[in-house]
Formats: sequence, C-alpha cells, structure tokens
Amino acid sequence: MERESYAPLAQTKIGDANCEVVDAGRTRKVRSDSPAIDVMTDLRLIAAATIAPDTPLPDANQAMILRGVRSLFVVEGGRKLLGLITATDLLGEKPVQLAAQRGISTAELDVRDAMVPLDRVEAVDIDDVTRAEVGHVVATLARAGRQHMIVTERVAGGTLAIRGIFSSSQIARQLGIPMPSGTVASTFAEIEAALSA
Repeated sequence: MERESYAPLAQTKIGDANCEVVDAGRTRKVRSDSPAIDVMTDLRLIAAATIAPDTPLPDANQAMILRGVRSLFVVEGGRKLLGLITATDLLGEKPVQLAAQRGISTAELDVRDAMVPLDRVEAVDIDDVTRAEVGHVVATLARAGRQHMIVTERVAGGTLAIRGIFSSSQIARQLGIPMPSGTVASTFAEIEAALSA
C-alpha cells in the first residue's frame, strides 16, 4: 500500500571502518547440483543488451565489447524481439560468405544479415529452470551446440517474455574454470570436465 509520507532511513558515518566496494564481477561459485537459476542472468535485475537490426556489423561488435557481452537481443520499435546475434554469428563464416555472395565487404552488412531470426531461436521456460540444476543447463547448451540459451516466461495476456539468458562463459566463471579460447565443443568439454571432477 502506498503511504502518504515516508520517514527517512537512519544514516551513520562510515568513519575508519574496514570498507570495500562490492565487485559485480565476483560471482558465486556453483557446482553441477546447484540450482540452475544461480547461473542465469535475470533480465528483471540486469538490463538486456539490445541492438537494432539495421546496425552495421562492426558497430554491433563494438557494442558487445563495450557492454562486455558476447550476445545481443535484436529488437525494433523499443522492445519487439526479432532475433539474437552472438559474437560467433558476427565473426564467423556466415558474414564472410554473405558478403562474398553480394560482392561487398562484411563491414557493409548489418545485424539483420547475421542474426539468428526469432523463428530459429530456441528457449527454455522459467518454470523448468526453477526445477533444474546447473548440470541440466550445461547438458542443454552442449546438445544445442550454442554458448547462449534464452529463458522465457508467460506474462499477462499470454505474451511470451524473455526472462533471462544462460551463457557458457558465465557458467564457467561460476564453476571456477578458465574459459578456453577455442570452439564451442572445447568450451563444453572444459565445463563438463569441471562438473564431473
């Protein structure tokens, strides 16, 4: 219930107390049997990294670097989801092949050219995630051969909303293993080895 007035909170001086700034980069360690929700980026708490479909590929790459992410939601008209683009989609063979077919440079392509369109994006439901463990997420990512997995939920009116995202690099950090710089297969080999240790 909304109040007419609010009392101010008590404040104290920090003084000479031993004090440190919380590091958002620190992540809670997990194990294979930890709740899956512990490794999900919850988009209710962290703003989704988005990009417009007509953004040139070099600008999309720069946006990923600046945000410290390896995937972006492709949206238009504010929040309407069109697809997903990952660093692999941006820097892989698809843009090179498409540019060669069109007789242009990859810098002339835009996000729409390289993204995974919405009708090809697979997702898991938040209700399943709340009952799953980290090992289930890793197995799902490995089977799909992707480094990211979208989490959806039904909201008022039956609309499907993007609730969160799983990232293999985030899971690896939380498992306490270094991320290999190679392929998706080697990434999951490292994660699965850590889970079975």
